[in-house]
Amino acid sequence: MVTAHPLPEGFTEIEVFAIGTALLVEALLGFCLNGLTIISFRKIKELRTPSNLLVLSIALADCGICINAFIAAFSSFLRYWPYGSDGCQIHGFHGFLTALASIGSSAAVAWDRYHHYCTRSRLQWSTAASMMVFAWLFAAFWSVMPLLGWGEYDYEPLRTCCTLDYSKGDRNYVTFLFALSTFNFMIPGFIMLTAYQSIHQKFRKTGNFKFNTGLPLKTLVICWGPYCLLCSYAAVENVMFIPPKYRMIPALIAKTVPTVDAFVYALGNENYRGGIWQFLTGQKIEKPEVDNKTK
Repeated sequence: MVTAHPLPEGFTEIEVFAIGTALLVEALLGFCLNGLTIISFRKIKELRTPSNLLVLSIALADCGICINAFIAAFSSFLRYWPYGSDGCQIHGFHGFLTALASIGSSAAVAWDRYHHYCTRSRLQWSTAASMMVFAWLFAAFWSVMPLLGWGEYDYEPLRTCCTLDYSKGDRNYVTFLFALSTFNFMIPGFIMLTAYQSIHQKFRKTGNFKFNTGLPLKTLVICWGPYCLLCSYAAVENVMFIPPKYRMIPALIAKTVPTVDAFVYALGNENYRGGIWQFLTGQKIEKPEVDNKTK
């Protein structure tokens, strides 16, 4: 006979099931879309360009976020975290690694697009590979800090997944959060803002708008903003007065990133979309040159 674990404190049966279902749907949809992006890059020669290597980096990071969400969904249906404290630390590290790599790679794409449209310089393979490696190593550096004592990973309010512990709000947390948010949210956001503003001005002069220049930054702010806001508020006030179910909402919003990114950077990219279509149907891409322009 299977023993049913008690409900996490502050949650009803339907709320736990709804959160688990939301995580599962987000993980499945995001993994399928980004998996298709990765496989198409591997199979379709025309897609293998330096610019699309940065799109691939986003897809790889977003697949990692989806795997993290799969584990959280499974634990939510169990009503408890079955992998122990060490598993919690690994889960927290993995979640932060993939999330920060996704944000860093998005900033790299913005930098590449600025040079493509505003300076007409072509990205080289060596530069693209260096940017991709730097984004992942930089993400790994900040993700490992809580394992070394600067910041801390602990259970989220539902206690079926793990993330940065914002419950204490002590000096250790505040200093880590300030540095983390500066280098991994504000600076990438500034890069994206300035890059896409310059591209928008260029498009306005030519009268040829090739894609929505405001969409990538809006994606960053809408998907990651609520989670950053919650963590930032925890640095100045005790957030534990907020019901646990409401503190889970920013994390659920953040888990939509893989799906949204797939539409912004791959399916929203006319040429990349053509490569995906070629992979699925066998029909050749008409234009041999593929870059990371989007409609």
